[in-house]
Amino acid sequence: MIGIVDVGGGMRGAYGAGILDYCMMHDIHFDYCIGVSAGSANCISYLAGQIHRNYEFYTKYIFRKDYMGIKNYLQTHSYLNLDYIYGTLSNSDGESPLDFDAIQRSDKILKVVCTDAETGYPVYFGNEDVHKDDYAIIKASSCVPVIDEPYPVYERFYYDGGISDPIPFRKALEDGCDKVVIILTRPKDFYRDPKKDMALSRLIERKYPNAAVQLASRAVTYNISLDQAKEYEKKGKVLIVAPDDIGDMDTLTKDKEAIDKLYEKGYLDAIQLYDFLGISK
Repeated sequence: MIGIVDVGGGMRGAYGAGILDYCMMHDIHFDYCIGVSAGSANCISYLAGQIHRNYEFYTKYIFRKDYMGIKNYLQTHSYLNLDYIYGTLSNSDGESPLDFDAIQRSDKILKVVCTDAETGYPVYFGNEDVHKDDYAIIKASSCVPVIDEPYPVYERFYYDGGISDPIPFRKALEDGCDKVVIILTRPKDFYRDPKKDMALSRLIERKYPNAAVQLASRAVTYNISLDQAKEYEKKGKVLIVAPDDIGDMDTLTKDKEAIDKLYEKGYLDAIQLYDFLGISK
């Protein structure tokens, strides 16, 4: 079984969208897809076989006030309007509906990583948790702490999966994958600095102390996971695909030119998959 991990990263997720669009356009198939945050949105569009769908979100919809902005935060305490992104736009009557029937027909395994706001532990939702016009697991996985309130799924509340399992390749291996492609959205030699995460964690520690602990240690978790992934890469079990440079791109950067460039990098970098997967170009 061949798996792919998309770590997301807000607008940097355009890189992963480029890779998965290439895969759809050139019939490169994965049996298992696990996504974190924006990576979960990329993965579910991949299951649906909807080429360029996510590209529109990164380059068109993000500039709308309903998508994200201070007005949303003042009204709902959530900067990202997840119900608009993965509801209004994505439902069957939306501008860019997910092809739910295609998702249901897909034989691919989907996993979406979320962080339980009460326990701080990672939770891995699956295909059975995707329902027509109900993409709550994608919303929860994309729920950035501090700028968003945690999102409810099955009467529990969740934050971004990147807090607790930012590079979930071990979950893919545990679930039976023989090889795993990891899509990073920062350069391969990038290691997180814990200072920012520690400062942010203080803003949620009163209400969600366990999630705050995970957030404070996110850099350590990410850095250890990256080192482990590199070790598995040496053994031929993992391929890490990452942009060589992202310029000034950050999680919420609304710069179409920079996003286009990152998407194109992903599309071109997908050529690395052929040798690793042992398939012909």
